[in-house]
Amino acid sequence: MVKVGIFTLVTGIAGPSGYGSASTAEQVTERVDASKITAIVTGGASGIGLETARVLALRNAHVVIAARNMEAANEAKHLILKDNKASSVDVLKLDLNSIKNNAGVMFCPYQLSQDGIEMQFATNHLGHFHLTNLLLDKMKETAKATGIEGRIVNLSSIAHHHTYRGGIRFEKINNLNSYSDKKAYGQSKLANILHANELSRRLQDEGANITVNSVHPGLIMTNLMKHSALLMRILKFFSWPLWKNVPQGAATTCYVALHPKLKGVTGKYFVDCNEYPTSKLATDKVLATKLWDFSNKLVNSAAETNL
Repeated sequence: MVKVGIFTLVTGIAGPSGYGSASTAEQVTERVDASKITAIVTGGASGIGLETARVLALRNAHVVIAARNMEAANEAKHLILKDNKASSVDVLKLDLNSIKNNAGVMFCPYQLSQDGIEMQFATNHLGHFHLTNLLLDKMKETAKATGIEGRIVNLSSIAHHHTYRGGIRFEKINNLNSYSDKKAYGQSKLANILHANELSRRLQDEGANITVNSVHPGLIMTNLMKHSALLMRILKFFSWPLWKNVPQGAATTCYVALHPKLKGVTGKYFVDCNEYPTSKLATDKVLATKLWDFSNKLVNSAAETNL
């Protein structure tokens, strides 16, 4: 495992993969042919999600933009087709704050999802957990029938280091009195890594031709920061060398999703297109299994309520 330091982050010097913090999504996927791949991009209507969808389409993948705002999703599709008329792009309505159907939220005030679950945990983790489970059988079938490796990429964050004591508040997931918008976000991002690691383990045990990894895109000023825009602008003023533009922010996701170097690589965490160590909690196998069971229980409970 290689540690990517602050020096390489600021300078953009490439790591062992040949890429670094200054690399863009187009650069890390250059000469990659994704014409036999269908990619579902949650939150693909704006920001790094849109850039991810655009570059995957540029590499000839059939891209499905899954988003809550259909007007924005169709506008994104139009922009991609304008850039590359040969692109294959569809849109799908998807609201991840409810298991009945915004790819993510960050630092939002305390609120509950449509299913009565703390919003950041519900949207950033539980919605994606459920969506992945719904798609998993089809992915297994397709990977087996075609021989093409399936890849699942969870968008996490370095913020997973800053969470509640113990990592996940299983018994207090909806507790208002001790709610912290920053720790709740970190909790949801820790859950993304734990989910990826546990799913990776399960798929390996089955012998499925699917890899699961998680990534930190970097610091990018996007609409995701709408609940803390002033704080983020102040932070950016004092730490501007650490921030990325959108093409750079989409690079790690596109690298992990498409690059042939990562064939068979699973259960890893990437920063700046290089493998990177996580927090100790993120490697806790017992915690990952407990989260898996807890997430299934919440999904099943919500499904029964919505019948």
